[in-house]
Amino acid sequence: MSDSSAPDSAVPADGFDALAIQEKWQRRWLEDDPFRAGGADDTRPRKYVLGMFPYPSGDLHMGHAENYAYVDIVARFWRHRGYNVLNPIGWDSFGLPAENAAIQRGADPREWTYANIERHKRSFREYGSSYDWSRILHTSDPEYYRWNQWLFQRLYERGLAYRKESPVNWCPNDQTVLANEQVVEGHCERCGAEVVKKKLTQWYFKITEYADRLLDDLNQLEGFWPQKVIRMQRNWIGRSVGADIDFEIEGHHEPVTVFSTRPDTLHGATFFVVAPDSDLAAELASGSSADVRARFQDYLERVQRETEIERQSTDRPKTGVFLDRYAINPINGERLPIWAADYVLADYGHGAVMAVPAHDQRDLDFARAFDLPVKVVVDTTAPITGAIPVIELDEDGTPIDPTADDPTLDDLDPARTGVALTGEGRMINSGSLDGLSKRNAIARIVDELERAGTGRAAKSYRLRDWLISRQRFWGTPIPMIHTDDGRIVPVPDDQLPLQLPDAEGLDLAPRGTSPLGGAEEWMRTVDPATGEPARRDPDTMDTFVDSSWYFLRFLSPGDPAEAFSSAQADRWAPVDSYIGGVEHAILHLLYARFITKVLFDMGLIEFTEPFSTLINQGMVLLGGSKMSKSKGNLVEFAPSMLDPGADAVRVAIAFAGPVEDDINWEDVSTTGAQKFLARAWRVAMDVTSDPDVVWAEGDPALRRVTHRLLADAPSLVEQTKFNVVVARLMELVNATRKAIDSGAGPADPAVREAAEATAMVLDLFAPHTAEEMWEILGYDSYVGLFPWRSPDPTLLVEDTVTAVVQIDGKVRATLEVPARIAQDALEAMAREDARVVRSLAGRQITRAIVRPPKVVSFSTH
Repeated sequence: MSDSSAPDSAVPADGFDALAIQEKWQRRWLEDDPFRAGGADDTRPRKYVLGMFPYPSGDLHMGHAENYAYVDIVARFWRHRGYNVLNPIGWDSFGLPAENAAIQRGADPREWTYANIERHKRSFREYGSSYDWSRILHTSDPEYYRWNQWLFQRLYERGLAYRKESPVNWCPNDQTVLANEQVVEGHCERCGAEVVKKKLTQWYFKITEYADRLLDDLNQLEGFWPQKVIRMQRNWIGRSVGADIDFEIEGHHEPVTVFSTRPDTLHGATFFVVAPDSDLAAELASGSSADVRARFQDYLERVQRETEIERQSTDRPKTGVFLDRYAINPINGERLPIWAADYVLADYGHGAVMAVPAHDQRDLDFARAFDLPVKVVVDTTAPITGAIPVIELDEDGTPIDPTADDPTLDDLDPARTGVALTGEGRMINSGSLDGLSKRNAIARIVDELERAGTGRAAKSYRLRDWLISRQRFWGTPIPMIHTDDGRIVPVPDDQLPLQLPDAEGLDLAPRGTSPLGGAEEWMRTVDPATGEPARRDPDTMDTFVDSSWYFLRFLSPGDPAEAFSSAQADRWAPVDSYIGGVEHAILHLLYARFITKVLFDMGLIEFTEPFSTLINQGMVLLGGSKMSKSKGNLVEFAPSMLDPGADAVRVAIAFAGPVEDDINWEDVSTTGAQKFLARAWRVAMDVTSDPDVVWAEGDPALRRVTHRLLADAPSLVEQTKFNVVVARLMELVNATRKAIDSGAGPADPAVREAAEATAMVLDLFAPHTAEEMWEILGYDSYVGLFPWRSPDPTLLVEDTVTAVVQIDGKVRATLEVPARIAQDALEAMAREDARVVRSLAGRQITRAIVRPPKVVSFSTH
């Protein structure tokens, strides 16, 4: 087991010098740039492999080492399979991580960021990552964020970028707003501070306009994305189907709309609830008495200190304030008292609900707390199917009533039991809806509301519009101008990029307002239409804007004329294999999907989903917790490669377990990995036959092991079973070593064949060692570019296989049997086996299931 702060220490075995080999091949790769993607004249099929790009807020750690090892495995595999592979690298170099790190050190974010990028580049080269180094990008470069601004303008033109005042998530530590997706259990996902609500005027992208497409298009990704991620996205978008219902408010100039998934229960509404932090609540309170206004204000201040998690909790007492106002039920004219209560959120639905306490638990809890009426309108004891009941008779032949012991509706009265009736049933106390099932009642009430002009069928979503404004310096300036007469106009395209000012002299410490506002000279500008004085927008964009389309910029990263080439997008995109952590399952992936659909609607791309296949790796843990720069809980990447070498780290990570599982760094053995690499290298060193030797003349047993690996590895890699491939490689190296030491010896053609196959497959995991072996074996080309050898099908036919014999579901024996054994012969062998006879202990076999050549299952009862 390795030390928790450093990998295992190991002495090079038998002359195997991992660091010298590493340095040699990195120098050659740097000179030759062998992994650059082929140009337009390259006729090979194409694969676009991409890892989620890193933040340069400090050095990389072993969590990054895991991710980028997997990226390189996939990229190298597809090159071996004959594909023209695009595998670029860039840096998500704007944002809070880099800015906070720079502030802590009293450094300019630019200097700190780009110094870290250089460190990352060195680490990636030392790791043997096979990137196309001609396609580097940094999102903090003006030539990149110019196109963020261009994209903002295009969304603004399409009505998808807008500014409004609303309650927002505010991180008091980072002193900036957060999107809903950046709040985890009421805390800032970056720093962990408790998030509060604050009313600000902010810029939004109208992602809700695409809610249905974002939800429905997930069907395209079934089987290609992890099911967990698809489920998380569906839940986050959260589509609900129901009706918008218009309620008149006494003394209010216009109706208030509520959304309900159960419009059929409208007759059961007994009060009306508004979010206390909504504009509607403030307006209604302002029209009430001074006493009501004072009580409302006290309540509002208390609610503003609560998190959304607290407000939505079902196990806390219900609180609220009666506003002394009434809503009118549009279906029966009843007056419903209006309350402000914290269990209703301002940004969900319309910020108001009709309360039906008999059939909604939260409404019932509130009604019981404030002694409000409870009216049952769904009889959940009534059958809703047309099934004919089965009549049973008692001993005297009298029919037994099957519902005699069932509770009655009176027994289930929610006002008394405190349990809402949420099940299916028949409508009661509902006028024209009486007797209808839920489904039919919803259709009827929606029709009645539409004919009366007081409602309509509607959908609602959990998804909120994407809040992109940030009150920080290190980000893309929002390219809008505020004129003295109150207009907001775009910065003209020909004036982009709108570059950040110099950080010197600016106070970058978070303080609740954007540091850019203090750059007076930068803030001053003119109205492009009139030339009159105006001011720039002081906020910067959320860095998820940067990463929402960067995969397209990689296709033409230095292009000064357009964000990306549509022709190159047609050629390479979407990304075939996208690799990164599941922590981005909602944030980054949702935003990238949204922007992709916008670009499709603009006619710039021909696809609607950015990432065809998604691979999520587990986390690397240290001391039981996820490695994190922000928490100081990490093992740094570069120092961890110094002793065992990069290849040993890569092999140890790949071998540690399934890709999707978490890895405890304390359990990762780089010593074992280095010893394995030394054995593989020694195999190549021991080969004495020439490259043109006839392999077919070699040891057939060793050749079978070699060809089974060649046959099985592709499907294992495509299933991301990298640990299994490494285990199979170890088996091949051991079999080759055995053949050298005890078989025909190092001159055996099968030994050379096995050594060459080892080098080729090993290139996925340990490219430096693989290249060294390839050179030792007499080749002057790169093994990383060598085509995958096809297995000989005649060597894949098994002479014998292991059959399992079960008795009553338990394995009692294994048999070595011919691969093509007949069913009756396999059953006879199983019945005659001494272990089977002993296990039966005289019991009779009542049933036999035989699946030749691998399974025999006997039952004795």
